[in-house]
Amino acid sequence: MRHSLMCTLAFLSSIAWAQPQPERLAIRAGRLFDAVDGRLQRDMVIVVRGDRIEAVVPASQIPRGVPVVDLSPYTVLPGLIDCHVHLSSDSSSVMGYFQPLQEVPAYAALRASVNARKMLEAGFTAGRNVGAADWVDVALRDAIDRGLVPGPRLQVAAHAIGITGGHCDVTGFRPDLFGREPGIEQGIANGPEEAVAAVRYQIKYGADVIKICATGGVLSIRDPVGAQQMTYEEIRAVVEEAARHGKRVAAHAHGTEGIKAAIRAGVASIEHGSMLDEEALALMKEHGTYLVPTRLAGETVYEKARRGQLPPQPAAKALEIAPHMRESFRKAVQAGVKIAFGTDSGVSPHGQNAREFRLLVEGGMRPVDALLSATREAARLLGWEDRIGTIEPGKYADLIAVPGDPTQDITVMERVLFVMKGGVIYKRP
Repeated sequence: MRHSLMCTLAFLSSIAWAQPQPERLAIRAGRLFDAVDGRLQRDMVIVVRGDRIEAVVPASQIPRGVPVVDLSPYTVLPGLIDCHVHLSSDSSSVMGYFQPLQEVPAYAALRASVNARKMLEAGFTAGRNVGAADWVDVALRDAIDRGLVPGPRLQVAAHAIGITGGHCDVTGFRPDLFGREPGIEQGIANGPEEAVAAVRYQIKYGADVIKICATGGVLSIRDPVGAQQMTYEEIRAVVEEAARHGKRVAAHAHGTEGIKAAIRAGVASIEHGSMLDEEALALMKEHGTYLVPTRLAGETVYEKARRGQLPPQPAAKALEIAPHMRESFRKAVQAGVKIAFGTDSGVSPHGQNAREFRLLVEGGMRPVDALLSATREAARLLGWEDRIGTIEPGKYADLIAVPGDPTQDITVMERVLFVMKGGVIYKRP
C-alpha cells in the first residue's frame, strides 16, 4: 500500500506544473541552441501559441501583452529525443530476470508510467520504446497522448521480433514453465513467412516501429553476444513488410555479420553496433543507416559485471563487449556515420538519460554534434523532423533549459531546469 501511495504522490507532483497555460506565451532565452545548424544564438524569444511555436525573434521584439517566461540566465534547446528506451523495464540487476514470474502486466504498466514521467522531467520530450511485453508500451503511448499520464511523445515497437532461443526470446527457464512456446504474437518468428506474420501482428495492435534482434545480446542468458541470429532473408522480409505499412525497422545488433546483414536488408538503425568493422562502416554510410550507440547501457552493464551484480553468463558478455563497443563508436564518429541519441534506459536507471551525452563526447563527438544527435538527427530517424527536433515556427513547443553553455560543457545537460512539451510547462526553475 505504501508503494502505491508513493506512486500516486509522485504522479500528482509530476503534474503540478502541467496546468493550463495562456494561449500565447513568450519564452526568453539567454542562449538558444539552434538545432537547424548547431548555432548558439543570444537573447532570443520563442513565441508559443497553443501547443506550437509561432515565432522565433530577438528579445527586443517580445510581443506586447504576451506573458513572458524569463529563462535569460539559461540555454534553451529543443526537447530531447531518446531513440532507445524500455520504459516498462527495471534496471535492477536481479529483478529483470524474474519479472516474468513475479509480475502481472498491470504492474509493468504502472512502472512504465512512472518512468515516462522521469524521462520527461529529464528533458526528453520524445522517444522510441523499442520493445515491451503485453502491449504495455502501446497503452502507455495512448495514455500519454490522451493526457491521462505525463510523459514524452512515443513511438513504440510492442514485442521485439527475433528467433526461438534468441535475444528477443525469454531464456534461462525450464521448458514447461510458461506453458506453450511463444509465437508471432510475442514476436518469436522462424523463417521469412513467420517474420512477416510477426510484423503484421505487432502493427495490427499498435506498433509504430518494428524492433528486431539480429544478433545475440548481453543480458540474455543463453546466446553468444556477437552471434548472428536472424538470417538476411528473415530481416529483409521484416523490412519489406514494415515498409508496406509505412514503418521503419530498428535492429538490435552487436556482432559484425549480423550488423552487416541488417544494413544490407535496409533497416533504419543499428542499435548498439558494438563490433563495427570497416566494411560495416562503409555500408552504413552507403545506406544512410543510423547508429544508435547506447553507450550508457554498455558502461552500466560493464560496471555491474565488475561489481558481481550480474549472473555469470551476462557478466562475461558485458566484460567482453565493452571494449569493442567503445572502439566501434570511436570509429563510427571518425567515419562520419549518422548517429542518433539512444540510451537503452531500463538497463540504466530511468531519468538519467542525459548521462549519455558525456559518454558520446568522451568517445570523440563534439558537444554540438552530441546535442544534434538528440535533437535534429533523432527526429530524422523517427521521421518526425516536421514536428520536433528543432526550434522553428510550426513545430511543437517542446523546449528545455539548462544552466551554462552545453556546447562548451556537455555535462550541464544532466541538470535540466525547465521542461515544456506541447506548450505545457512540466518543470521550471
